[in-house]
Amino acid sequence: MNLALFDLDNTLLNGDSDFEWSQFLITIGVLDRELFEAKNLAFYEHYKAGTLDIHEFLDFQLKPLSRHARKTLDEWHLQFMRDKVMPMITPQSRELVAKHQAAGDICVIITATNSFVTAPIAREFGIEHLIATDPEHKDGEFTGRVAGVPSFREGKITRLDNWLAERGWTLDSFADSTFYSDSHNDLPLMCKVKHPVAANPDATLRAHAEQHGWPIVSLR
Repeated sequence: MNLALFDLDNTLLNGDSDFEWSQFLITIGVLDRELFEAKNLAFYEHYKAGTLDIHEFLDFQLKPLSRHARKTLDEWHLQFMRDKVMPMITPQSRELVAKHQAAGDICVIITATNSFVTAPIAREFGIEHLIATDPEHKDGEFTGRVAGVPSFREGKITRLDNWLAERGWTLDSFADSTFYSDSHNDLPLMCKVKHPVAANPDATLRAHAEQHGWPIVSLR
């Protein structure tokens, strides 16, 4: 039995669903462009630079969810999927996932982006298992806060270990474990699996992959 882990944004997707969700809310007039666009761009630059304060970002990202009914959010997400996400899904990404599924591998998307945004995307890929940052909710509505450990940097290891333990597994339970990612932010988890793969890597990850002889692939 093998384990295949996939980062989502800029790995399986040709773009960043977290960033695009906020941009989408700005476009449809839910968020004020003047107040939110510069902040959204700044957070994205901090993410790429490896300097993101995840809790500050999640406060920015999750607060808007608490201001609207879940039914309304779900309706917006349908439009978001159609207009923004579907164009970011490449044939190469679909083929990669299908290859692992055909081999009988346990496939998991593991992403820092919150599960409200990413769960429908995981379903679009036909991937049953999702480890994502979880927004807190009460009586079916979002509170604007995060629940548990964010699935970011070392937090991805914590969340994966917990997910495996719930099923009576560890990473050593698998004959092979592979993790595809584009970002140097995922180096902690990439160093834990048997086969890290740099997919559409940023410059820092590419240099690390070349130094350590990791495969480098393009899903574009």
